[in-house]
Amino acid sequence: MLKIDEVRGVVIAEGPEGETVHRLDSPEAFSLVSKAWVRCGWDTKYVYSFSWMGRPVIQLPEDMLRIQEVIYRVKPDVIIETGVAHGGSLIFYASLFKAMGKGRVIGIDIEIRPHNRSAIEAHEMKPLITLVEGSSVAPEVVGAVGAMVAPGETVLVLLDSNHTKAHVLAELEAYGPLVTPGSYIVATDGIMKEVVGAPRTAPDWDWNNPLDAAAEFAANHPEFSLEEPEFPFNEGVVTERVTYWPRGFLRRK
Repeated sequence: MLKIDEVRGVVIAEGPEGETVHRLDSPEAFSLVSKAWVRCGWDTKYVYSFSWMGRPVIQLPEDMLRIQEVIYRVKPDVIIETGVAHGGSLIFYASLFKAMGKGRVIGIDIEIRPHNRSAIEAHEMKPLITLVEGSSVAPEVVGAVGAMVAPGETVLVLLDSNHTKAHVLAELEAYGPLVTPGSYIVATDGIMKEVVGAPRTAPDWDWNNPLDAAAEFAANHPEFSLEEPEFPFNEGVVTERVTYWPRGFLRRK
């Protein structure tokens, strides 16, 4: 149980081992409150309320800002994203590339609904976006996407399609080889493991999730390391992301 006492300026956590009290200005308090906030946001579908340049983007805003920091540092020539949905994240990445003066985005989905395709193709950012329809792990799709990457190009990959452990592992195996040293392949939505029992969850999410897939992939691929990107700027005491993508960043060494 968590209690926030704003008058005293503390957060009180009650657990099996008793009560702990943390000042509101401590990173421990921030972490406890953030975990409760993320769970509440999951239950209320908070992330289903944002758009980017007119297209719905179903992501936690902090995740988008943090991946922007990574993209600006890595400066990839290509971002490959599995999972298109409404196309908001593709538009977001393309707009970053537009501002940076380089880069393009490849979006893959087993089904790109006609109204979403039409909206993406009519968008100002469409010249920087290529849509590929088909299973992200189908050999012909993996081969076609690989052929779109020129030798020497820097590649960053984001996995945001089917979030079962088996599918994410298959995507990691398929697209990991395209990732260039110093860049990342990101298994998004590992939050599934942390919200088991909440609305819109399944009992097997305690193991059947992207977080466990990323850990297994890292254990079997020494060329990758599970590595949280550092904050390029931080004058506060908080050092951990508030995220739906916990422990999902795999950096190619």
